[in-house]
Amino acid sequence: MSVHYPSLVAGTLQRRYKRFLADVRLDDGRDVVAHCPNTGSMKAVNVPGARVWLSPSDNPARKLDWTWELIELPQPDGRVALASVHTGRTNRIVEDALEHHRIGPLAGFVTLRREVKVEGARLDFMLEDVDGKRTWVEVKQVTLKESDGRGYFPDAVSTRGLKHLQTLARLAASGERAVLLFCVAHEAIEDVTAAAHIDAAYAAGLETAVQQGVEVLAYGVEFER
Repeated sequence: MSVHYPSLVAGTLQRRYKRFLADVRLDDGRDVVAHCPNTGSMKAVNVPGARVWLSPSDNPARKLDWTWELIELPQPDGRVALASVHTGRTNRIVEDALEHHRIGPLAGFVTLRREVKVEGARLDFMLEDVDGKRTWVEVKQVTLKESDGRGYFPDAVSTRGLKHLQTLARLAASGERAVLLFCVAHEAIEDVTAAAHIDAAYAAGLETAVQQGVEVLAYGVEFER
């Protein structure tokens, strides 16, 4: 999967605070406040002093002119990996990949619906093939890379994520096709597992969901700017 950024401005992260705000010093010396579109803990991607990339906006209705999009993270092998902090882009990236049938196991559908309420929860996508068979898809962004080099989800205790897993498990047990799709938005992550050391309940829920027939997929993101 890929995402293209037509116009980004580089700077250095000073701090993230009040969840949705970040102080950034741009390369031209200006200090700006950027919107931080991420409600999570941002463990491993909130690194003061790191190089970050912002998207500008000239919308007069916005309170802030900048949005924090990406962060550069040095790796043990000397590489610098890009990671997304903008969780709001995740579903759009996946939707574009689905519509262009770039996700092989999910290709072949004729109808796509977003944010469909089912079994007491709202799942990201419902796909339907020509025969009317449905596939339910829940998307989760992964950016947490631990010292062992693996990617982990979640990066904080996630009761909402567990609820989605339980919904997928019930659907799979009833004969529906249910898929958990990890959107890996960190260039240095090559595989993903449940973060049992952070949220043991989620890890156990994932194991149960797989036993019930839930499929788990992980696809990486290519950043273009």
